[in-house]
Amino acid sequence: MSKIDANKQKKRDSLLNASFDFFMTKGLEKTSISDIIEKAGVAKGTFYLYFKDKYDIRNKLVIHKSAQLFSSAYEALQKSDIELIQDKIIFVVDHIIEELADNKALLTFLHKDLTWGIFRRVLDPHSPFAEEIDVAGIYKKLLEQSGVVFVKPDIMLFMIIELAGATSYSAIVDGIPCGIEELKPYLYRSIRDIIDAHIE
Repeated sequence: MSKIDANKQKKRDSLLNASFDFFMTKGLEKTSISDIIEKAGVAKGTFYLYFKDKYDIRNKLVIHKSAQLFSSAYEALQKSDIELIQDKIIFVVDHIIEELADNKALLTFLHKDLTWGIFRRVLDPHSPFAEEIDVAGIYKKLLEQSGVVFVKPDIMLFMIIELAGATSYSAIVDGIPCGIEELKPYLYRSIRDIIDAHIE
C-alpha cells in the first residue's frame, strides 16, 4: 500500500471509528456529520470523499464491522487443527456468536442486519472493504480446501446466516426461547444438517 493509500485508509477509518462511537452513544438520528468530522479530525470535504451522508457511513460501518467479525473468526480458525468442513463452519459461527455475546453494543448495532442482506454485501468483491477483508475469497477457499463438492453453496451460506443471525440475537438479548449456551447444541445440529444437505 502506498503512503497516499495508507493516508486515505487512515482518514476513512477515523471517520468510521468516530461515527461508530457516536452511533453507540447518541444514536444515528442525534449524530451530525459535524460531530463525526470533529471527532475524526478531518475536513468536511474529506467526509464526502468517502460517504454520501450519515446513513451511508452507517451502512458501510455495518459492512465493515460484519467483515471484521468474520475475519477475526477466520484468523482463530487458522490457529486451530480442525479438519472437517462442518466443524470449521460451526467454529466460525461460534466465534462470531461469542464476540457478539461479549459485545452487546455491537450486537445491538448490527442486529437488524444479521441477515443474508448484509452478508451479501460483505461477500461482494466490489465492497468498499473487499481489499482489506476478502470474505468471499475466504469462504470459497474454505469450501475448496474441504475436498467436498457442494451443491448451491450460496444457498447453504444464506440458510446458515439467516438461521444463526435470527436465533442468536433472540437468545442473547431476550433469552428466547432460552439462553445462547442452551441453544447452541440445537443450532449447531441444524447447521450440520444444512451443510450435509448441500454435499453432492
